[in-house]
Amino acid sequence: MGLGLDWRELLTQLISFSCVFAVLWAFAYKPIFAMLQARKEKIAESLANAEKIKTDVARTEAERQKILADAGEKADKLIDEARQAAARVREQETQKAIASAEQIVAKAREAAAQERLQMLGDLKREVGRLVVKTTTTVTGKILTPEDQNRLAQETEKQLAA
Repeated sequence: MGLGLDWRELLTQLISFSCVFAVLWAFAYKPIFAMLQARKEKIAESLANAEKIKTDVARTEAERQKILADAGEKADKLIDEARQAAARVREQETQKAIASAEQIVAKAREAAAQERLQMLGDLKREVGRLVVKTTTTVTGKILTPEDQNRLAQETEKQLAA
């Protein structure tokens, strides 16, 4: 006992400390360390998930931008096609209208020509009748049907020339 140590008391305290340490380790420290380890793993997993979500969001945003750009291009293409189709339809309708107008004008000219011919025929007959009547009145004699035909034909020839 040179240093003033009581080995029995030291041994008793060492055993007592070991028992308290073992009880604390089994019922307090071990669950606390396990909980801290689980929490550490959960935090690491959450950070990994957050990073994954971040990359997914960036990829989704890039895809969204691409889809929007493609949709814009398709819309522009459809608008151009619609304008071209409208121009074609307008041109076709214009051509139809022109053809219809030309057909109407041709029919009108044909009708006018036929009406003119009919009027000329009527005029020739009327002039022939007037010539016969005038000749009858001037000569004072009644013309035979042969004379009337001859006079009408001569008048027609003179009018035709």
